[in-house]
Amino acid sequence: MDERRSTVMVPVGDAALPADLTVPARPVGVVLFAHGSGSSRHSPRNVAVARTLNDSGLGTVLADLLTPTEDEVDARTAELRFDIGLLAGRLAGIVDWLAVERPAGDVPIGLFGASTGAAAALVAASTRADRVGAVVSRGGRPDLAGAALPQVRTPTLLLVGGLDEEVIALNEQALAELGNVGELRVVPGATHLFEEPGTLDQVADQAGAWFTTHLSR
Repeated sequence: MDERRSTVMVPVGDAALPADLTVPARPVGVVLFAHGSGSSRHSPRNVAVARTLNDSGLGTVLADLLTPTEDEVDARTAELRFDIGLLAGRLAGIVDWLAVERPAGDVPIGLFGASTGAAAALVAASTRADRVGAVVSRGGRPDLAGAALPQVRTPTLLLVGGLDEEVIALNEQALAELGNVGELRVVPGATHLFEEPGTLDQVADQAGAWFTTHLSR
């Protein structure tokens, strides 16, 4: 499949955030990834999911939401990875950049969030309802989106491992707040990081189907 790959610096406020952009020949949409706590745009799980989305005709953007300096601080203190407001603001800024600069073309935008990144994705979606067409959470903490959850108007798929009981409960609470835009699916036999054989493939396939359904015009 013909596709364009590039690493770009995205200006968001006073920060410049590195992002790996992959665009298939005729994308039906573009998905921006929000990685989880302590991770980066090089997260092997998100990279694997992104490849499946590319094969489904979706562009992908894997971005670092912290600057290198902030990353160094976070490595010592672990404080910024839970700053949902900061991360959501950065995501919203990248969404605006995708909508205005159109590096993937004039296509709908989706958000894929893992762990704490899921909360940031939902907060960003609540403030960019006109620009975000679908959200998928993998092993996420959507509960950390708090008061933003009832404001979300975007179709949202919550994917949780069947053995990740505490996170299942937190996702059920978030689902009640999301109302009819949310759907919760449990991947049997999977723990929090979906390390069991075939479980991450299920996440990628379900995410791809969700995005192609809700982003296709």
